[in-house]
Amino acid sequence: MITFSLDEHYRLPLFEVEDERHRPLAAWITTDISIYKRTCLDALAVVADLVAGRPPFEEWSSENYEVEFGSRGLRFQNLWVPDERGAYTLPEVKEAVKEYWRFLASIPDDPDLIREYRPDLPERQAALLRWEETWKRRHPYRGTLF
Repeated sequence: MITFSLDEHYRLPLFEVEDERHRPLAAWITTDISIYKRTCLDALAVVADLVAGRPPFEEWSSENYEVEFGSRGLRFQNLWVPDERGAYTLPEVKEAVKEYWRFLASIPDDPDLIREYRPDLPERQAALLRWEETWKRRHPYRGTLF
């Protein structure tokens, strides 16, 4: 559906879509989640809660989009680009965000980056532990994507 990669010069996420209908979803993911693993963990958990029939554990906050997660899926509108909007089912969002997590987790840790929280662990594992400490719950994808 969506293939993610990393711009070698700027180290920012890029994407390619098989179907142009998914371009706004890919743009939302790479803009709103960006390179932040904890934000991706938030998105995964929101989707998992909705798929399980529970309300999202938190409301999505965004500087660039008006975002609404619900039982029918994800709807968003870019606040700066009026033509960029999307409506996607939960299965579509789930697949795309899981693929994005796999992409983020595949980026090698920066050996020059000094991390305060659990520098003894790979960044993806530290992000998961921090997420679970913050929300005082086991991440819904622990054991499947981690």
